[in-house]
Order: sequence, then structure tokens, then C-alpha cells
Amino acid sequence: MSTDQDIEPRVDCTVDADGRTVFGVHPAPAAPRARLLLALRPAKDEPERTTRLLDLGPADGTHRRTAVLPVEQRLPEGRWDLYLLPEPDGERQRLRAGPRDLRALVDGAARDRSAPVAARVPYVTKGGFLALRTWLRDAHAEAGRITLADGTLTARLRLHGAESGPRPGVWLRLRGRAGTELAAEVRVAADHRDLSFTASLADLAAPAAAARSGRCIWDVFVRPGGAVPPVRVSRFLDDLADRKDIQVYPEVPVGEALVRPYYTVDNDLSVVVTRTG
Repeated sequence: MSTDQDIEPRVDCTVDADGRTVFGVHPAPAAPRARLLLALRPAKDEPERTTRLLDLGPADGTHRRTAVLPVEQRLPEGRWDLYLLPEPDGERQRLRAGPRDLRALVDGAARDRSAPVAARVPYVTKGGFLALRTWLRDAHAEAGRITLADGTLTARLRLHGAESGPRPGVWLRLRGRAGTELAAEVRVAADHRDLSFTASLADLAAPAAAARSGRCIWDVFVRPGGAVPPVRVSRFLDDLADRKDIQVYPEVPVGEALVRPYYTVDNDLSVVVTRTG
């Protein structure tokens, strides 16, 4: 006969309206000093250096023990793996993902954020384990609607943790070619937080003609103005941990090239141009 100890533990999570992340480990660990361990995934060939421990409360009526990650506890940017730590010096155990309730994150971009801008999104890894994707920025420019029409690319942005000065700028930097930038036309809303920019598709496509690989990439930045340094345009204030293969834009033909905006593996906004001729 199997017992709870024979069942592989899982962890479910809920992000509530106050921004707290509540984890529920089930079946409830029997060890009274069991805790939830969050470990920041290190770069390749680097040792693990950053962890956080969360206390697990007593078992509840659903045979779970819960831990709470408060909104005030900002985590360094990266990917965090979750483990059950039965004893302080015990062997940790990776936790498989249970249900996730992320409804509170869906409209996260509609809420203004103060500096530093922190966000975290629980997600399921390819192996079926629960992990957290986190961002922590001094200031942030959240990308909104993007349209490609009439020979231009237009995107809306919302500044968080900063306001624009009287003359904000948006520019696209050609990756791998220091000093090659394309300034965009910028419009600023009355609140100095909502911006939009427009860039010519022909100007974006032009460098591909000389690129040895037939391909070039533009990265998008905002200069809010004043003492605020340039801000990379990204999108992470909702319930998607990884946008690159989910929010995919069509390619637009421009002369002998194809132009397509896309989100990088870091959820940053870029534009890729591919030569066809």
C-alpha cells in the first residue's frame, strides 16, 4: 500500500491580488522543520550562489503546507528553481508543478510600478517542475501594441519607475555594430508615462543589404530624459514567462528583405531583418 511518503511532492501556486505568491506543497511534508527553497539558476559552468528560504506553515484541510513569498521581497533577476528542504541539512528535492492561478497577473501592465520595478511569473519547466521567472529593473519600459502598416513600425510603451522628460527619445541600436543607431519619431502622452514611436521599415531593412550573413537585428531603447539612463524596451508585466515563441509577429516584405519585430529570450523587444535577394 502506498503512503504519502511514497508520492512525489508537487507544488501549486497562486498569485493573489496583493501581489503575493502563495505556494502549496502536497502531500504535506511530515518533517516539522521542512522549508521551501528557491535557488537562482546560475549561468552555465558557474556555481549556485543565491538562494531564499520560505517557512512552510502547518498542514491545512487540503493536506498541503503553504509558504508565502511577499511582494516586498524582491528577487534578483533570473530563473529560480523550487525545492523541498525537509531538514536544514537534509537533501533537497525538486518540486513538480501543480496547478497555477495567475489571473492576478494578466492585466499587470495596467498598474503603475514604482522603482525599482520588480516582476515574477511562475512557470513550468520543460521537465515539468515549477520555477519562477523574475525581473528587477531600476526603470522599465513596457511594450504594448505593435503594428506594421504603411511602411512603418509603430509601438506603444508605458514607463514604470520613471517619467519622461520634455524631450524623450526612442532609438534602435544595430546589434554588433557599435554606434549604428536609428532614431524613431516619438509621441508623448500628457501623463509623461505613455509613449509611442514610429520607425521606417525601409530604414530598418537597409543594413541587411550589406550584412555578410544577410541578417541584422535592432534592439529598442528609450531615453526618458533627465538623470534616467537609457531603458531597454521589454514586456514582462503579465502572466507570460517566455514570449519569444508565443507572441509571434508576421514578417513584412520590404524590398529584398523581410522585417519582423520579436521578443528575445529575455522578453526584450527587438527587430530582425532578413535579406531575401
